[in-house]
Amino acid sequence: MNPLDNPLDKRIAPEIQPQLKEAPPTEAAPELLALTPAALTPDAKEYRGLRWVFIGSQGLRAGWSVLIFVVLTLLFMVTLGTAASLFVHKVLHAKTGSFTPVSAIIQELIEVLSILVAGALVALIERRRILDYNLTGPRRFVHFLGGLTAGFAALSALVGALALGGWIHFGPVALSGTHIFTFAALWGVAFLLTGFFEEGTFRCYLQFTLTRGINFWWALGIIGAVCVDLVLTVRGNGVWGVYAIALLGLLPCLLLHIKKAPRAAFWQASWVTSTLFGFIHTGNSGENWIGIFAAAAIGFVFCVSVRLTGSAWWAIGCHAAWDWAETYFYGAADSGLVASGHYL
Repeated sequence: MNPLDNPLDKRIAPEIQPQLKEAPPTEAAPELLALTPAALTPDAKEYRGLRWVFIGSQGLRAGWSVLIFVVLTLLFMVTLGTAASLFVHKVLHAKTGSFTPVSAIIQELIEVLSILVAGALVALIERRRILDYNLTGPRRFVHFLGGLTAGFAALSALVGALALGGWIHFGPVALSGTHIFTFAALWGVAFLLTGFFEEGTFRCYLQFTLTRGINFWWALGIIGAVCVDLVLTVRGNGVWGVYAIALLGLLPCLLLHIKKAPRAAFWQASWVTSTLFGFIHTGNSGENWIGIFAAAAIGFVFCVSVRLTGSAWWAIGCHAAWDWAETYFYGAADSGLVASGHYL
């Protein structure tokens, strides 16, 4: 499939591009009406004053949309996290901090619920469906299963290559009996939630919203701010992975901007979301620059999958299966943490 021919092109268009002339009401395509807000907003040039600041050609401007989403997500995370912590300590009398499937499920569930509620509220403001954030598209279940297969296969290929090179070796099986299936299921739930949270944030909401309202200069400004933050906070040698992905995307996005390519906004948004994806992993213990660069690079691969498949379902499946294979099946350290209840 040609990556330039994608169903997303019919759903979203950057605010920076000229608005197409509306067809007469009697000639409006049904699929267009189904994939746009209930009432198309008039061209932004018609607005004056504060309304122009907040409203663009596609409704609420992308920057304000992202800001509202981030603030709401953080608010819900803090609220739900505090409630969950009190429940675990006061009711269950359990300790937190260990990397167990139950603690991971609780943490990831809080994060998934937070972005779901925040995304639903923003979608309501924008008069969209929450599924419009890169969760529609053809053959969603097939793509999800394909992602699961690809994630496990890719991690297995990596482990096999390391084993052949003598850099790792296999120990004895660490589980037996029903524990094998119990921990496999629990970690499966945990990492499926991880896939929903991280892909839901970066490849669903942010990728969709930035695509409809970003240009090269906004992308460069965001990435520049990220790099400045890393310089000022000094987070170890892992930051060079972020700098590397930022530099790799600079020239291609600049050329797309100069050529005024019609799909430039998608790739500029991909540059931003991939760099941010590497950035959030700099806080993990046990990460070096190669790991950070790999996280950012796979973020870009997931963006490409959205362009090719028309949705983020392949990315969700691949992300979940990769983490499950790494952490549970092969028992490797995940960002420096070894899981409780791993198979090999």
